[in-house]
Amino acid sequence: MRALLLCLALVWLPAASALDVGDTAPALKGMTLDGKPFDLAALKGKVVVLNLWATWCGPCREEMPALDAFAKRYGARGVLVVGLDENDPEDVAEVRKVMTAFSYPALMAETAPTNDFHQPRVLPITYVIDATGVIRARLWPAGTPVTEANLEKAVTPLLPATP
Repeated sequence: MRALLLCLALVWLPAASALDVGDTAPALKGMTLDGKPFDLAALKGKVVVLNLWATWCGPCREEMPALDAFAKRYGARGVLVVGLDENDPEDVAEVRKVMTAFSYPALMAETAPTNDFHQPRVLPITYVIDATGVIRARLWPAGTPVTEANLEKAVTPLLPATP
């Protein structure tokens, strides 16, 4: 039922129901699927691409290869791609299985001790967060979709010039 409601929300609810460009990114602390601590606030100084997704969400799964390719291409320049999975906690084995195909870290939203992103009204949704912790872009299928080109347009202006 939860899957159906979130998919319907993708069609009927405007993106304005989500965080807006220019907002300070909310707090997010937890453990990644591989047991490493994650604290979004501690990543100031880096550009973070935060993708909210779920295993049952087809559009989410379709954009994950582009996120992975982008993470591999821009990781050395200080960009961190992170997945925030919206599955129920008992689905952790399925989430781990999906993430084995990708190089970027992920954590589960419902098990994060601090998650002020709350449950999104649409999935997938991706936030580009600048080095000061401000949301600079929001990508989602009904607006600007996640592609390597769209990620590049959103992220490269936020990076320091290469020598």
